[in-house]
Amino acid sequence: MSRVSPPDLPAVLGLLPDTAVTKHLSRGMQAGQENPPQVALRRASTSLDESAVRWRTGPVRELLEEAMRRFDGGRTAADGWLAPRLHATLRMTRAEAADSRLWNFLAMIVAPDYVVWRHKGTDTTNSPGTAATSRFSGPHYTQAFARLWWAAELLRDGPDYGPVETACRVQDVFNTTLRLDVIDHRPTAQAILKVLERLISAGMPRPGDHVNALSSAVNAAGSTLVYDVLAPDSGPDIDALQDWISEAEYSAAVPWERLPEGPDDGSVSPQAVNALLPLFESLLIEAPVRKRTKKNAFPEDAPAPGVSLVKEVAAP
Repeated sequence: MSRVSPPDLPAVLGLLPDTAVTKHLSRGMQAGQENPPQVALRRASTSLDESAVRWRTGPVRELLEEAMRRFDGGRTAADGWLAPRLHATLRMTRAEAADSRLWNFLAMIVAPDYVVWRHKGTDTTNSPGTAATSRFSGPHYTQAFARLWWAAELLRDGPDYGPVETACRVQDVFNTTLRLDVIDHRPTAQAILKVLERLISAGMPRPGDHVNALSSAVNAAGSTLVYDVLAPDSGPDIDALQDWISEAEYSAAVPWERLPEGPDDGSVSPQAVNALLPLFESLLIEAPVRKRTKKNAFPEDAPAPGVSLVKEVAAP
């Protein structure tokens, strides 16, 4: 598949307003048949600090090129590989990552070809052969790069990106779980992933249907405050996070053959996760699962409803 690449990358990332995307994004760009108007887009954007290593476009571009090369035969598999590495490359606070203009810049100026490569034809509500507009500029759970960074941020366990790899194996995590307000509560996020991990290990058909049902049930059953009472969490170490961000000035590029290490800002307490697992297990059993039937609900060697789906998390 031929791809259109930016002819001349800027040295650092910038901020591109949503209005500029609306004005310049064309059907030809969404189909990968024409380049974005680089000059006009750069005029509409504001560059970030050119002296800060963490904003350089080179490492990000190299990472995306490798993802396209490595996963050209299976584009969805790129998510699990790329999410932790993108997060470890773009080291920033949540406040910085919440600025949609950063992701607009990345999608429109740095890597529009990746957006098309990864999402062309994957959105059933969009025209065949194009990437949806929301993949270039959209909510954090939909935009091509924001969804990956936020998945890694919300679903990592301190410096461990292993749970992120598990989550990205099921695309419904992006569609439902990342939308939940309660996902900000770290024990809740890890408990959901423990259930998902067990479903995958058990060979459960259509695990996405189950994670959708569980996510909806978890969100309806309580709030962040409620879950924090059941499973208290001290929250991440902000100083450790800032140290990790500062280390971007001299850190090596992220490894390609093993997971990078995230900020050592504190892992989730296994006791807190274990406090939520029985509740989430019960919610999953009781929740209506889309298209689930008695015939395909559980494989022969998987636990039946009413039998524990998850094991307790071992304390360190």
